[in-house]
Amino acid sequence: MNDQTKSFSFFDRNLLRVACVDSFRKLSPVQQMKNPVMFVVWVGSVLTTVLYLQALGGKGEAPAGFILVVTLWLWFTVLFANFAEAVAEGRSKAQAASLRHARRDILAKKMTESSQGSPWFSVASSDLRRGDVVLVEAGDMVPADGEVIEGVASVNESAITGESAPVIRESGGDFNAVTGGTTVLSDWLIVQVTSNPGESFLDRMIAMVEGAKRQKTPNEIALTILLVAMTLIFLLATVTLLPFSMYSVEVAKVGQPVTITVLVALLVCLIPTTIGGLLSAIGVAGMGRMMQKNVIATSGRAVEAAGDVDVLLLDKTGTITLGNRQASTFIPAQGVKESELADVAQLASLADETPEGRSIVVLAKQRFGLRERDIHALGASFVPFSAQTRMSGVNLGSRQVRKGAADAVKKYLDALGSPYPEAVSRQVDEVARRGSTPLVVVDGARVMGVVELKDIVKGGIKERFAELRRMGIKTVMITGDNRLTAAAIAAEAGGDDFLAEATPEAKLALIRQYQAEGRLVAMTGDGTNDAPALAQSDVAVAMNTGTQAAKEAGNMVDLDSNPTKLIEIVETGKQMLMTRGALTTFSIANDVAKYFAIIPAAFVTTYPALGALNVMGLTTPASAILSAVIFNALVIVALIPLALRGVKYRAVGAAQLLRNNLLIYGAGGIIVPFIGIKMIDMVLAALGWA
Repeated sequence: MNDQTKSFSFFDRNLLRVACVDSFRKLSPVQQMKNPVMFVVWVGSVLTTVLYLQALGGKGEAPAGFILVVTLWLWFTVLFANFAEAVAEGRSKAQAASLRHARRDILAKKMTESSQGSPWFSVASSDLRRGDVVLVEAGDMVPADGEVIEGVASVNESAITGESAPVIRESGGDFNAVTGGTTVLSDWLIVQVTSNPGESFLDRMIAMVEGAKRQKTPNEIALTILLVAMTLIFLLATVTLLPFSMYSVEVAKVGQPVTITVLVALLVCLIPTTIGGLLSAIGVAGMGRMMQKNVIATSGRAVEAAGDVDVLLLDKTGTITLGNRQASTFIPAQGVKESELADVAQLASLADETPEGRSIVVLAKQRFGLRERDIHALGASFVPFSAQTRMSGVNLGSRQVRKGAADAVKKYLDALGSPYPEAVSRQVDEVARRGSTPLVVVDGARVMGVVELKDIVKGGIKERFAELRRMGIKTVMITGDNRLTAAAIAAEAGGDDFLAEATPEAKLALIRQYQAEGRLVAMTGDGTNDAPALAQSDVAVAMNTGTQAAKEAGNMVDLDSNPTKLIEIVETGKQMLMTRGALTTFSIANDVAKYFAIIPAAFVTTYPALGALNVMGLTTPASAILSAVIFNALVIVALIPLALRGVKYRAVGAAQLLRNNLLIYGAGGIIVPFIGIKMIDMVLAALGWA
C-alpha cells in the first residue's frame, strides 16, 4: 500500500463528497434496519413527514412550520449517522482501490508435465488453479499466491507492503511464500499455486478493507443489545403517553394536549442516538487504523480481540532481542592477560563472516586497538564452523587457533591430551547463568579464556513491558534457549514469564492452558511449525514473509513482517474499545442532560407546573424542543472526527479507564448539552423562531 491510502484527513474533499452521496443511499429501510437505534429515528422521521403533509392540508396537530423544522432535523440526524459510517467506509474504499492496482490479469508461465518441447506455456493468471506450477523469472510479476518449490530470487513486495527494499524468497524454510502482484527482480522461481481465483491474499485484503465481510464483534453485539433495550424502554414510555395526544379518545383535562410530533422528538432525543449513530463508524475506523499500521485483519472480531488480550506470547529473537549475538566481554583464563585473549580471539575470527565473529573482531579493536589483519598475508588457512566440530578458527602454520562451544573445545583438548581448566569451566557456567553464550578460545593446547556473546535486549523493550503490565497484560517470552539462559534474558527484558526450549507442542499446550483459565492470548509467528499455535490463539499475527500455512492459520497478517508489531496491534485494539467506551459514556450522559430540556417543554402545556423544571431557562416550549432536536443531530457530526481518529491511547488499567471516562466523557456529556442547547435556543429566539 502506498502512503496516500494510509494517510487520512477528515477534510478530504473527495472523501466528503462521496460520503455525502452515500449518506442518501443509506436511507433505504433495508440499510437502516441494520442499526436498530437509527431505524427508530428513521421511522420517526417518516411519521413526522406524514404529519407535515397533513398539516399542509389543514389537518395538522401543530403549526406546519414547527412540524417541518422538527422533521428536517430528524432526517438530518439519520443522514449524519449515515455520513459518519460513509466517511469511515470511504477510507477503506480508497485503500481497496490502491490494492486493486496490484491485482492484474497477467500472463503466467505454467509448467508442463512432459519434457518435450517448451517446459512452459502462457496462460492468463485468472486461469490458474491451486496446485498448478508456474515459472517466474526476473522482471515477471508473480501471477498468484504460492510457495516456492525450487530456486531463490529477490522479490519486490512494495505493491503489497509499501516497502521498497527487496526480500529474498527461496524454496524450503520459512521464507518460501510469495504473493500475487509482487515482482521478481533477479534470478528465477518455480512456484506452486496455493489459491484459486478470488481466494488470493490480495482478494481477501480488498474484501476486508471494503467492509464486505465485516461482522459485528461480541462486544459490539452486546452493546447493540443494550442500546436496543434502552430504545425499547423509551419507546414503550412514549407509547404510554399517546393518550395525552390530540388523537386520543379523550383530550387531557389539565391543559393543552401533547402532539405526536413532540412525542417523536422526545423519543429521538432520549434514546442513545449519539453512540447509535457512531457505533458502525467506530468499528470500521478501528479496522482502518489497523490497516494504517500495515496489518491486515481478517475481521473486526480480530481487532476487538486484540483490545481484550491479557496474555502476549512473544518470540525472543528479533522481538525482545536484536537477534544477533554480540561479543560483550573477554574473560581471560588464569595466567592470561585480557589483551592476549582478545588478540587470539580476533585471530580466530578474522575469516568468520557471522555476526558473532565480526563482533569479536570489532570488540578487540575497540578495547585494545587491535587492527584487523589480512588472513592471506599471514598465510593462514580458515577452519569454518561445522555442526560436527562446533568450532571454527585458523591454522597459522603449525599453530592452531580455535574458538567454539565449551564441550566441543573440551573434546578437542582431550584429543590432544591436554587438560581443560576447572576455573574456565566455572567461567562458562557463570556466563550461561547470565543468559549469555560462552565461547572458549584456545591457542594450540593452551586455553586462553572465554568470550561472552550476549543477545542484546532491544532498547525500550523493558519500558514497553512495564506499560503492558500496567494495562493488565502478561508477557511471556518464547525461546528455544535452555531454561537458565531464558530466565536471565526474560529478567533483563522485564517479561513476566518465559517458555524455554519451546517446541510446537509446548507452545500449543501453553496457549490452551491460558485459555482454560479464561484468558485471551495473542502470539506472532512465521513458520509452518508456528501454525498450530497461531490457529489456537485468539489473536494470531502471521508474518507476510512467512509460510502460507502460517498466514492461513492467523487472523491477522503483518505486511511489514515485524514481530514487535504485536504490541502495536494490542494498543490499536484497546484504542478502539476505549473509543467505543468513551463515546458510549458521553452518549448516555448526553441523554440525561437532554431530559432537563425536552421533558419540561414537552409536557408544560399539559401540566403547567412543570415549567419550574426549566432549569436551562429556555425561551418557549417550542424552542426547547427544537433546540434539543437540533443539538441531538449536530453532536453526531461534532463527534465524527473523534470516532474515526480514536480516543488517545493511554496505558491504564480498567478501573482507571472507567474513572477517566466518567470524569471526562461522563461529566462532559452532561455539561456540553446544557451549553449547546441553550446557545441554539438563543439563536432561535434571535431569529424569531421561538
